[in-house]
Amino acid sequence: MNRWLGTIALVIFLPWNLSPQAASSSINGMEDINISHRGASGHAPEHTFPSYELGKAMNGDYIEIDLQMTRDGELIALHDETIDRITGKTGLVKNLTLEEIKGLDAGSWFNEAFPDKAKTEFKGLKIPTLREILEKFGSDSKFFIETKSPDVYPEMEQKLIDLLNEYQLIGAENKAGNVIIQSFSSASLRKIHAIDESIPLIQLLSYYAPATITDSEIGNLQEYAVGVGMHYTAANPAYIKKISDSGLLIFPYTVNEKEDMEMLLDWGVNGMFTNYPDRLYEVYREKIKKR
Repeated sequence: MNRWLGTIALVIFLPWNLSPQAASSSINGMEDINISHRGASGHAPEHTFPSYELGKAMNGDYIEIDLQMTRDGELIALHDETIDRITGKTGLVKNLTLEEIKGLDAGSWFNEAFPDKAKTEFKGLKIPTLREILEKFGSDSKFFIETKSPDVYPEMEQKLIDLLNEYQLIGAENKAGNVIIQSFSSASLRKIHAIDESIPLIQLLSYYAPATITDSEIGNLQEYAVGVGMHYTAANPAYIKKISDSGLLIFPYTVNEKEDMEMLLDWGVNGMFTNYPDRLYEVYREKIKKR
């Protein structure tokens, strides 16, 4: 990766079977991480191959993937538990087979919602499986994967780990941070930690007001996670400093305006999720020029 700033963490090898505290310290060199939220979803239909491809082309360091699971046990990239929002159809993913999911149009909605960004090739795009994503991008990409609604899909974590192992994206032979797993569910993250404690885990937090955190809460997070993610509007300098001083990483979501990106970087975040990785890349370049 020949860029002004790839990701420091991508060239640091993480010793395996470390405690979360030690793992966090080992990858705490991560900074200025550009995470393509559902791909470059400000430019193309979310969680489709064009969106992921644009995320990479626009210098995103990570592809972010939300996981749901079909009735026949296939992991797919979809944010919602239902197909309603992006397909024009209705139904719960858990009640549909992969064949039924593959019959849906997951791209035309974008053309209708954003006519200034519409492209004919977006019409008829399919919802990809995680296997298809790893097959296409796995050898030279980094992934931020979220277990969505894991209480609805009790086998999700094991299926995810099995697939990541199959594609040799985790394990002792891989660089630290090739795959980072996140969730709002601490139970899901703890389940993953029990299966393979070497995988860096990010606890997502539902903050929509100025955030605070106690020493006890930090101690609880350090039992299994290397960092946190929270809505950027809840971020504040004191909170970010306390998180950083504890050795945990922090990745706010979803940051789309340059002024907010610059503010969060000034406050000391390690990176952020954005629908516009091209914008964040420009902000990072300006930051480098000022050094």
